[in-house]
Amino acid sequence: MNYPHVEERNGNFYVQGSRVSLESIITVWREGHSPEEIRDAFPTLNLVEVYAAIAYYLDHQAEMDKLFREHEIEYQAQRAAAEAADPERYARLRQRFAEARERLQASPQSSIR
Repeated sequence: MNYPHVEERNGNFYVQGSRVSLESIITVWREGHSPEEIRDAFPTLNLVEVYAAIAYYLDHQAEMDKLFREHEIEYQAQRAAAEAADPERYARLRQRFAEARERLQASPQSSIR
């Protein structure tokens, strides 16, 4: 099957002619968002491109899931190395995020909980 809207570049898959990765579309789709919501989140894409990306994923699910797992393992290793190199910075960041979450939860006008 031919997928003219998906291309491989440097070992990753993208919507053809864009910087939007297949992985980012599928991550949002797996969270339960509709193709229309995904298109709204990535305004450079049209609905055909979103559906084509999902179709490509479904047709190549085993190999894509393997690639996504490899990316996650690589990301976690890089994150751990960065935190080990500067633990104080990451402790400050965790503290700032915790304070921001507390402020959001205390705000009566916040719709994000």
